[in-house]
Amino acid sequence: MLKAKGKSLFIVMLLVVLSLTACGGGTGNKADQGGKQTIRFATWDSEDNLTLQQELIDKFNEQHPDIQVNLEAYGSDYDTKITAGMGAKDAPDVMYMWNYPTYKDALEPLDPYIEKEGSDFKDNFYDTLWNYNSADDQILGLPVGYTTHVVYYNKDLFDAAGIPYPQDGWTWEDLQADAKKLTNDAESISGFAFSGKPDPYDYEMFLWGNGASYVDDKGNLEGYLNSPKSIEVLTMFQNMLKEGYAITTEGSGATEMKSGKVAMFTNGAWSLGSLREAGINFGVVELPKFKDGSAVSIVSSSGISMSKESSKKDAAWEFIKFWTSEEANKERIDYELPVLKSVVESENLKNDDMKKVFYRMLEMSEKYTPASFKVDNWSEISERLELAFESIFNPSTLMDPKTVLDDAAQ
Repeated sequence: MLKAKGKSLFIVMLLVVLSLTACGGGTGNKADQGGKQTIRFATWDSEDNLTLQQELIDKFNEQHPDIQVNLEAYGSDYDTKITAGMGAKDAPDVMYMWNYPTYKDALEPLDPYIEKEGSDFKDNFYDTLWNYNSADDQILGLPVGYTTHVVYYNKDLFDAAGIPYPQDGWTWEDLQADAKKLTNDAESISGFAFSGKPDPYDYEMFLWGNGASYVDDKGNLEGYLNSPKSIEVLTMFQNMLKEGYAITTEGSGATEMKSGKVAMFTNGAWSLGSLREAGINFGVVELPKFKDGSAVSIVSSSGISMSKESSKKDAAWEFIKFWTSEEANKERIDYELPVLKSVVESENLKNDDMKKVFYRMLEMSEKYTPASFKVDNWSEISERLELAFESIFNPSTLMDPKTVLDDAAQ
């Protein structure tokens, strides 16, 4: 899924490398000796997922005797190795992708390829995902997997407190009311948990839900990050801490729920497996709505892209189509949410008590663009926001949200 953001120096160096890379541009579909074209495919996955990926690649190779796909597993060094390859004009032909604004100059626009496949091909992907796999009004990757965010809740704690489970369409006022009733100081149980150092990329969804955002379409912070609506969101979260029915955590809150000490937290689909393994009796529900607002989620999306330097683009496209096909979506269903409507229908995922909520949030979150896609210096802004959030939510400081956001917007 979506990878962690790089730091400022790394991004600056990366942008310089990519600007040089953009000056070139390999074309054609050169065959290796013997007529077979070898495609290099880079993945960030590791361990168990690699076994499945290699099995899928073996299937593709068997079905395409004129193409040989070789898997390159970069793991935690993914960004470093991809950047080095792009700088040396030796990037893999096909690669997993998430940070399109940073890598866009080294990626092949896929719109012409998609158009040749016909409208049904593109329409089978969820519309919301195209916004997260594009840059500069060009599609640079086909969606592979995604997650939206939801509220996880501990059913046993709700039952013990005699509180009905939360329902879709609920509000932040409802969540706060439930959190107060669920909090039990004698047993060290907190009604709600959220990160004390939230990822700025993820946190913008709460501003969206209240009709706000970090920046406008031109990337201006002033008047947006520190708008009354934005300040209202941060103040609400801080007040939950001050009033004692919420806590901050180093992670999302999943660890605390697994210990039985937290009743609710927000996160993507990443927590489904670990909570099940821990034996927690839990449910998921849509994010709450703000008054006069809506329930909106950020999307953490992974895609698959083609190098602009590839000399085997037709073969690369054949593999990209295979990797995003119904067959491949179904094979990966145990560790990422399918992105094809046809697979969601055939696998009856919209009737799955857990997964259907992530799909509803996906459909409710269309046409929102993260600030990271709007500004060139997102790494710098993200660091600034991290410091701002920490000063607002750190129990030892709890600084005034308006003062902090006014300063951060400068």
